Amino acid sequence: MKAAIAQPTYLPWLGYFDLMDQADVFVILDSVQFEKQSWQQRNRIRTPAGLQWLTVPVAFRGRLAQRIDEVGIREPNFWETHLRAIELNYRRTPYFATYFAEFAGLLKDTHAGCLLVNLNLKLICWFIQMLGLRTQIYRSSAMQQTGKRTELLANILQSLSANEYISPLGSADYLLSEMRIMTDHGIEVGFQHYEHPEYKQRFAPFQPYATVLDLLFNEGPRSLEILRSGRRTPYAPQEVRQLLAKQVGT
Repeated sequence: MKAAIAQPTYLPWLGYFDLMDQADVFVILDSVQFEKQSWQQRNRIRTPAGLQWLTVPVAFRGRLAQRIDEVGIREPNFWETHLRAIELNYRRTPYFATYFAEFAGLLKDTHAGCLLVNLNLKLICWFIQMLGLRTQIYRSSAMQQTGKRTELLANILQSLSANEYISPLGSADYLLSEMRIMTDHGIEVGFQHYEHPEYKQRFAPFQPYATVLDLLFNEGPRSLEILRSGRRTPYAPQEVRQLLAKQVGT
């Protein structure tokens, strides 16, 4: 069985759902330390001036060691600014009317005391439904597995009886150095290879790496087909080592 693991991000990009789509099971890694100003609390929309950040304000002062599943939203009415920006930049896209009302309802449901992870999971599950994905979803915080970095990943995978792991390329630095842990658990590792596809975007020229909302508003029912078109054969660990070595050489 093939599994993938990634932290819960706000309004994820296409590659997040490609990773999920390649796996039989996908684990939301919400039991590790939160990183301020990371993808966990922000992402980007397409505007006439380029990509614009939308950031969820969180309670962080004095809570440096908090886990992702402990982070609270500091200003529950943040959604007003986010929805205004989304509507301004997407209301003339072909499928805005198809998705916006339901999406807006999810954001407006944010209330005082709401956790960031619950908001992110609610939106991720909605995106899964809109795209038509079928991957089974778990939360690491509900799995009660121990360990750090690769050891934690291996324990999670073993608890799911997964023997294949597809990793985000961004985890290569530490995962490659600790690959023996995966080997000792009998887990074969591949690294996601995703080339961002181009599609009809509201503003020209096309700019990649916006939230998946950009794809949905512009392409509607073709979104999953387009998302999958960026998938390439996963990198083997040795290929990633070579890629990293070339980057260091340049």
